[in-house]
Amino acid sequence: MKRSSIQFQVSLDAQNIPEKIEWKATDGPSDALEEIKAVSISLWDPKQENTLRLDLWTKEMNVFDMKRFTVETLDGLAECVSNATGDEVMASEIRDLCKRLAKHVETTTKAGK
Repeated sequence: MKRSSIQFQVSLDAQNIPEKIEWKATDGPSDALEEIKAVSISLWDPKQENTLRLDLWTKEMNVFDMKRFTVETLDGLAECVSNATGDEVMASEIRDLCKRLAKHVETTTKAGK
């Protein structure tokens, strides 16, 4: 059986706020740690039957990029639910929400909000 691993390394400031996040994976784009600005991980706990979440972003992550990251993460979940369950209604609803949110991000960015 093939095994794969994903590693995250987080450098924190004195208040435990991420200053730098790096990652690498066995099947990733590089053997070296690559710097990223945000990570969002969801894990299903079968014993508790609930979702565990880990969301981290660096101080340098700007608001526009954070909003884009959120919309793109939701859009990825639409693909996930489609592939994992075949529920195209649910996937379509998530995609429609993403379209509305993307328009909101664009509109508020142009307005300087």
